Amino acid sequence: MRFLVPAFACLSLAACATASPAPPPGRIQTTDDVNKGSVVGAVSAPARDLNMLRTKIPQVLIDALDDPYKRPSPATCAGLTALIRPLNEALGADIDEPPSDDDRDLIDKGRDAAGDTALGFVAGAAQDLIPLRGWVRRLSGAERHDRLVRAAITAGGIRRGYLKGLGESKGCNPPATPSHLKSTLPKEPPRKGPRYPIR
Repeated sequence: MRFLVPAFACLSLAACATASPAPPPGRIQTTDDVNKGSVVGAVSAPARDLNMLRTKIPQVLIDALDDPYKRPSPATCAGLTALIRPLNEALGADIDEPPSDDDRDLIDKGRDAAGDTALGFVAGAAQDLIPLRGWVRRLSGAERHDRLVRAAITAGGIRRGYLKGLGESKGCNPPATPSHLKSTLPKEPPRKGPRYPIR
């Protein structure tokens, strides 16, 4: 126990030095993102477990939860762009958008990953202060709110994809349609042998 407090303090200071940049205002974050986003988020994890701190869900995502496939009233390119921009602010960049120009090299990105690991440890240590944490989260309503946040993020992504599909059918320009850039996702290496297992 004597070594736990100094180790906790050292990890907190290390996390301060390597914390990731804060997300833009209005961007929704899950509880895990908040816990790993900053020292304040990691230390306040027990307050989120007790449902004293909650993630605010932007109104555009609440509307998307209601009906992600609702037909837009101005079905013009300008109207679709006006509906997609708030979704981009709440959810962040879509998968078809080019990568950010943050000019960070691999060392800086590695520091961020180390900071996320340290902050995850700090959040875990703070969460361990609550006995029977899983039951506390269920009884306090924190688990239900986290499910609502995840459902709102999913509904917002579906709404954005639906609106971009409408924009593409109308011949609109980005952001009202997918930009059709090559994806930066890693591609699976070619497989050797049969595609499906055989006996």
